[in-house]
Amino acid sequence: MTIRHKDYIPDNIEVTGANANNLKNIDVDIPLNSFVAITGVSGSGKSSLAMDTIYAEGARKYLNALSTYTRRRITQMGRSDVKGIKNLPSTIALRQRPVVPSVRSTVGTMTESLNILRLMYSRLASIVCPNGHRIQPTLKISEVMDLPTSDEAMGQMICPVCGIKFMAFSAEDFAFNSEGACPTCQGTGFLKEIELKKIIPDEELSINDGAVKSWNLPGRTLQKDIIKELGVRTDVPFKDLTDKEKEIVINGKEQKKEILVPTKTGRSFRLNALYENAITAVKNSLKSTKNENTLTRLERFYTERTCPDCHGSRFNPKLFTNELVGKNIAEVSQFTISELQNFCHDIMNWLPADMKVLGKNLTTELLDLLAPIIDLGLNYLSISRAGNTLSTGELQRIQLARTIRNQMTGVLYVLDEPSVGLHPANVDGLIKILRELVQLGNSLIVVDHDTSIISAADYVIEIGPDSGLDGGRVITQGTVKQIEEHSDSVIQPYLTGKADIIKHKQNIPFKKGSIKIEISDRYNIHNMTAKFSKESLNVVSGMSGSGKTTLIFDSLLPALNDKINGERLPQFVKLIDTGDIKNIVKVDSVPIGKNVRSTVGTYTKILDHLRKLFAQTPKAKEKNFTPTYFSYNNKQGACPNCGGTGVITLDIQYLPDMVQTCPDCLGNRYRKEILDITWRGKNIAEILAMSVKEADKFFEGVPQVKNILDVLISIGLGYLKLGESTPTLSGGEAQRMKLVTYMKKSQKNQLFVFDEPSVGLHPKDVGVLLDVFNKLLKRHATIIVIEHDLDIIANADYINDLGPEGGVNGGKIVATGTPKTVADNPASLTGKYLKEHLQLFNKY
Repeated sequence: MTIRHKDYIPDNIEVTGANANNLKNIDVDIPLNSFVAITGVSGSGKSSLAMDTIYAEGARKYLNALSTYTRRRITQMGRSDVKGIKNLPSTIALRQRPVVPSVRSTVGTMTESLNILRLMYSRLASIVCPNGHRIQPTLKISEVMDLPTSDEAMGQMICPVCGIKFMAFSAEDFAFNSEGACPTCQGTGFLKEIELKKIIPDEELSINDGAVKSWNLPGRTLQKDIIKELGVRTDVPFKDLTDKEKEIVINGKEQKKEILVPTKTGRSFRLNALYENAITAVKNSLKSTKNENTLTRLERFYTERTCPDCHGSRFNPKLFTNELVGKNIAEVSQFTISELQNFCHDIMNWLPADMKVLGKNLTTELLDLLAPIIDLGLNYLSISRAGNTLSTGELQRIQLARTIRNQMTGVLYVLDEPSVGLHPANVDGLIKILRELVQLGNSLIVVDHDTSIISAADYVIEIGPDSGLDGGRVITQGTVKQIEEHSDSVIQPYLTGKADIIKHKQNIPFKKGSIKIEISDRYNIHNMTAKFSKESLNVVSGMSGSGKTTLIFDSLLPALNDKINGERLPQFVKLIDTGDIKNIVKVDSVPIGKNVRSTVGTYTKILDHLRKLFAQTPKAKEKNFTPTYFSYNNKQGACPNCGGTGVITLDIQYLPDMVQTCPDCLGNRYRKEILDITWRGKNIAEILAMSVKEADKFFEGVPQVKNILDVLISIGLGYLKLGESTPTLSGGEAQRMKLVTYMKKSQKNQLFVFDEPSVGLHPKDVGVLLDVFNKLLKRHATIIVIEHDLDIIANADYINDLGPEGGVNGGKIVATGTPKTVADNPASLTGKYLKEHLQLFNKY
């Protein structure tokens, strides 16, 4: 046997000729068995190198080792645009935005802790026979469950007291997404019902004045005319209608009725229209509409209440007879992860001697599963917590915990911004876990902007120097110390404290008024009063799970909307003072558009203006080409081969689908005859290929287009191409794009709410975002930001810091005031990190 000398063992991943997206044919060596951070401004090409090149190639090579049969059943990665990658280990990736779980997901199902609990309740529990005799824990249960060929039926038990034969509950019986679902709520834990008070909130109004809100829905405006024909008065307050009239409005049967409908010309025509009562109008709208705005309006008519049978636990109540240490599975599901950890020790003390080996196996499995979750600071989450209520940071840490608990070695982990949604205190725990991954013998590539994570890395690669076409190159690489001494580095001043992080001149809080809310009892918030300063930059900070989302999105925004619309406040809101706010703009990082047809040009309406300009050219008029012909979303203009997408997808059996540039239009999306028409010497596809900065010069003298382009440049998006697909934009880019229409008008009495707008932003880009906030504030906007980023917190006019921790240990306002006030408050964990941050940049 030949033993190779250790000098032959590779110590670098060697990437040559990487060209994905905006990468400029780069060559880079990435140390193996190290913690490597890749950083750079938004759009510089970090993710193109880490995810689209290294991970894509690593995943492809691994899948190629599998059988054809297996590969056909796995979503595969296409070949990355790179000449070669040597010494690449098996690769696992954790993406920036985990998929939001469905309504049926809980922390228990997502962490798989519920799987082990189900086994425990089917194997270790004390059970009850149909005649009510309690049977203490026994190995007999495991025997009948696991021996399907025994004399007795699988799972069948005999009561030692009365001798009755019965079926014990199996692990599958405890699955609320399957056999164990509560029959009343089908395993969701709640019932969704239409609330009549929300349909007719003000009985002082007449039907003509809009008393029945559901008749204001699209396609229901004729109901007021139909109900007249049914004998109901529409010109008196609803409260003055007879019981018979009210019954017709609320529960009247669907029927056709002929009515006279006036037209704009003053004439009328007869129409045989369908009557839908106030409740049916909501139900039928929900069945027929796909419009997001209409669906949001429909949600207002519904109320959710806890299922009265399972009390929100999701389990079939018949399962509650099985108990561990006197607790049924619904009760244990309410435990936090910390409490569940302690419960494992209680189980071992409670089990009889002959069951301790089985108990040890199951509890050890559960404790091993919980350990990384606790290390990542998620100990406050309850097992029953709905997955779709978790923050992005919480979702990503669950994903990370699930990955690392296997303790594999020789793997390359590629993490895309694992610091998303994390409080600085949680970042410390994350760094500890990342180091453990490397100590286990793995390699780690982390794409991130957080300076704490970059400072903790063994090696740093910086992509840049700027975004889009001005990025895509390796500008610095080396140890943190080498980066800190490199004059070309963009991140360097943020690591050393030399950058100017204060971009906002602080306003005096409450000088222009305030918004105030009092909450009685909602999740982990109990008797809280919170204030926000008008025409100011308000920041809500605190640990994950401290109650930030509950305060803003679950309480403040619904209460403000209800007050503005004259509707009843949520039951848990005791008081709301709107401060004369008239409208709310919620700005999140959800991608814009759903497919490649949505581009920067279509979203900003620039393409609408372009189509009109091209339709006015002499050649277009000669050919009778209207603006419709210059849209790639219409058959008159779209390339017939690709349908206007610019690409075609090829199904090549067991290999991954291949997305290829359309050979007919060469990716231009349009028919050839459309591209023959030019304006100022360019066809429409050539204009869409321009960056915003290039187009800004090109459209000099065309104010309707140039004004939009100027706004895009002012909010730091000048590098985007007009034809760039909006679903591919980063979270930060998507948020700024959504603000385009608001940047040129007065925003007085308008509230803008941002949910972690620093997601995906380099510290330099955070400065651009703060400039955007300043522009809104100059237009008299009021801004509330939920944020962990210390640069944004340092620029706040007023802070509400929640905590002191998460879950049951949170839900309180622990500090309020200016950044300096919060930094000096010993009760605030955020304040501790903020003080260190301000001191680093000499701003304390």
